[in-house]
Amino acid sequence: MELLKTIWNTLNTQNELITNIICSPLTFIEVYISALLFSYFLNIKSTKKQFITYVIIFSLIAITTIFVIPTPFNTFVNILACPILVYFIFKTSILKSILSEFIPYIFFVLVGNLLLKIYIVVFNLSTDMALYIPIYKFLFSCIMYLVTYIIYLILKKLNVNISLHKNPKKQNNFILILNFILGFIALAFQSYIMTIYSNYIPLYLTCLTIAIFFIYFIFTIFSLLRTIKLEVTSEKLEEEQLYNKTLTILHDNIRGFKHDFNNIVQSIGGYISSNNMDGLKDYYSELLTDCQKINNLAILNPELINNSAVYSLLTSKYYKAESLGIKMNFDIFLDLNTLNIKTYNLTRILGILLDNAIEASNLCSEKIVNINVKRDSKSNRDLFIIENTYANKSIDTDKIFEKGYTSKNDDDNLSHGLGLWNARKIIKKSNNLNLFTSKNDKFFKQQLEIYY
Repeated sequence: MELLKTIWNTLNTQNELITNIICSPLTFIEVYISALLFSYFLNIKSTKKQFITYVIIFSLIAITTIFVIPTPFNTFVNILACPILVYFIFKTSILKSILSEFIPYIFFVLVGNLLLKIYIVVFNLSTDMALYIPIYKFLFSCIMYLVTYIIYLILKKLNVNISLHKNPKKQNNFILILNFILGFIALAFQSYIMTIYSNYIPLYLTCLTIAIFFIYFIFTIFSLLRTIKLEVTSEKLEEEQLYNKTLTILHDNIRGFKHDFNNIVQSIGGYISSNNMDGLKDYYSELLTDCQKINNLAILNPELINNSAVYSLLTSKYYKAESLGIKMNFDIFLDLNTLNIKTYNLTRILGILLDNAIEASNLCSEKIVNINVKRDSKSNRDLFIIENTYANKSIDTDKIFEKGYTSKNDDDNLSHGLGLWNARKIIKKSNNLNLFTSKNDKFFKQQLEIYY
């Protein structure tokens, strides 16, 4: 009986250390709910392993800092740890990693301040009693996490989230992050003031303050979504302009082909009637080249190449190749939105490989660049295969990735020898990318392998 009385007195006596010890297991619940919030609202895809890893590591860090690092420095450590862990564990963007810190904090501060005011009124407590008496702090934390989780479920049911653009412009990133940081600082100060003086601040004033902050963040998100919508619209307009250019050229080619159709048929008939099979083969080969050109233009369709950045890149490289008299052939049999690679990294690598292919084939009498995109399901990988004719048959396929190595003329004062070196750096940073280089008597081949 004395033991139970001692335990009860301990739980019912203001003691910060005992409070921290008893409430430490709840850290796992807080981190779990935080992860649910930011992964849903920011649409961060993750495996169960990634999710559990984040919850365990961040919970252990948070618990350790409570006892090892004095307040408020332990809070700063947790603020830094969250986005870093999100970035490396969930493999997401820097923007989403930073926002993953703010979104749960906003929820817990707004919900926590409102509940704290109600809690101390209902139980007739002071703020210190509610926060530093173990039994009251434990009960309050459980209520706060439960209410926050219910709000999360309601918002998820209503399908309320933030759809961030995959490749937002840097200036928009900066403005967005700065806006959230300022809001975060203001909310932190206000939360501190409301906690310290919660005994003296009327309930209606607490509700009003929370409502104002809620409206502020709603307008912030609304402004963000408007900006993203404008970005998407701008990209689609550029895409449509490129596609219109492609359609115009395609239309002109088909009109020309239709105009010459009778002549083509008569020419074929002439070869057949004279049994000139060698002449017919040569004529067919030239005809096939024109047909392939029309087929390539038909493939340059944003619905087939369904990634705006890749579409823009391939289209611009096609027109560059065409202006140099290079025949560029496409075979694309893949949904580009399913690739397990960041679009930014993909376009950087492809841009380097295509520039090299165009430059090399331009030095040949037969100027050809072939692009083949396909899925190798047996090996769980997607392939971007770029082949080009080349003149320097003695090129070393190992040395080309060394910094500064080049087979080009260095007298033009340009930075040669950095492209493939940069591409290899990008590939080495990812554990699911590989670049296989080979050559034969006719083609130099680069095979970008993306494992999923």
